Amino acid sequence: MPKIFVVIAIIWSLMTGAQVTAQTDDSPVPKPPELAMGTTEGEPQMGQPYTAEKVGSWERRCVRTEPDQTDDPCQLYQLLEDDLGNAVSEITLFKLDTGGQAVAGATIIVPLETLLTEQLKLRVDESPARIYPFSFCTSVGCIARIGLTADDIKSFKRGAGARLSLVPVAAPDQLVILKMPLDGFSVSYSKISPLKE
Repeated sequence: MPKIFVVIAIIWSLMTGAQVTAQTDDSPVPKPPELAMGTTEGEPQMGQPYTAEKVGSWERRCVRTEPDQTDDPCQLYQLLEDDLGNAVSEITLFKLDTGGQAVAGATIIVPLETLLTEQLKLRVDESPARIYPFSFCTSVGCIARIGLTADDIKSFKRGAGARLSLVPVAAPDQLVILKMPLDGFSVSYSKISPLKE
């Protein structure tokens, strides 16, 4: 047998032996890295807020909690402007299921330069104003957390508009009145569920 065939046979047996050893090795096979499946452009991510729809002056803002879920927790939102069109305040309204007097709650944020001792006044159409204290202030603004009864919600549904009144620190003798249109409130309110604890 020529020397070349012996060398080829040795190389062949070494290669075959290496393959057999590799095939019988009990070491775990590494898993391929997880692949990014991508998302549709504009689709909200987990934990990300998004606007589900706008009806009249109210936005229904939700937070994505599960993929492909249709009942994300939602709240109603409205940005309130002064007569010159400047954004001054915002209201976020949500349903409650606590069994208490309040069937809904709202968070109202006003500028830091608000005279807190004068409190916040909310009036629907020509009904008497309801007065609410401010809870605290942050770098964003001063916040009033208010409870709304079933009668309050009925007046929002029937009303044409509401007005928020506040007093600026720099001009304690003046009253700033912000219009809060109620168009679209009934439809939007019917589409939100009570917040889960």
